[in-house]
Amino acid sequence: MAYRTLLVDLDHTIFDFNASEIAAFDSALTLLGVDGGTTADHLATYQRINNALWAAAERGEIRSGEIRNLRFHRLAAELGLDADDESVRAVSDTFVAGLGSHGDLFPGALDVLEALAPKVDMAIVSNGLGEVVHARVARLGIEHLFRAVIVSSEVGASKPDPKIFDATFERLGHPDKVATLMVGDSLTSDIAGGRAYGIDTAWYNPDARKPRPGDTFTYEITDLGQLLDLV
Repeated sequence: MAYRTLLVDLDHTIFDFNASEIAAFDSALTLLGVDGGTTADHLATYQRINNALWAAAERGEIRSGEIRNLRFHRLAAELGLDADDESVRAVSDTFVAGLGSHGDLFPGALDVLEALAPKVDMAIVSNGLGEVVHARVARLGIEHLFRAVIVSSEVGASKPDPKIFDATFERLGHPDKVATLMVGDSLTSDIAGGRAYGIDTAWYNPDARKPRPGDTFTYEITDLGQLLDLV
C-alpha cells in the first residue's frame, strides 16, 4: 500500500517518555516536600494514578487538561501530604516544565522521520498536554518535519475518540483515509482509534508484547525503520 499521510504518536513511539518523566518527577517530589531520594519509591504510585486518569480520558470520562493537577492532588492524598490547590499547581507547573525540557527521541527515530518527510505528509497526534508536547517538539527541532501537531488537551478529545482524528484530518486538508496510516504503541488509543476511524494502523511493539483478544491492526512493527518499507 502506498501511503501519502502518516499520523504519528509521540510518547513511547518516537520519544523516550520514561526518561523525561523520571527527571521531571524528582523535581516535583521536592516541591511536595518529599525527599528526592525516594523518587523510585513513589514513582510507581504516581504512574498508577496517572495511567488510570489517562485511561479515563481515553474513555471520554474526563478531559485530558484536567489531569494536569488532579494527578498530584491524588498523589499527595495517597502520600498523606497536606497540599492545597496553590501548592499542587506549583508542583504541576514544575513537573510539566520538566516533561518539556527532558528526554529525547529514541535512537534512530530522527533518521527515520527525516527519510519519511519528503515522501509523506506527517502529523503528530498525541494524547497529552499542549504545553508539554509543543515544548518537546520545539526543543527537539522536529517541527519542520510535520504539517501539524495535534494534542488532545487542545482539541478537547483524546485518542481513540474520532474527534481528535477529525481535527487532524481538517488540519491536513482532509487526506484520503485509504492512503493514511496511524503509527503508535498503544493498542487502546492509537490502534483502536485509527481502526475505528477507518484508517490503517501500524502497532509499534519493540518489546514483543502480546495483543489482547480482539486487538487487530494492519501491521506490527518492532523497529521504526520498518515504516520506510510500508510507505
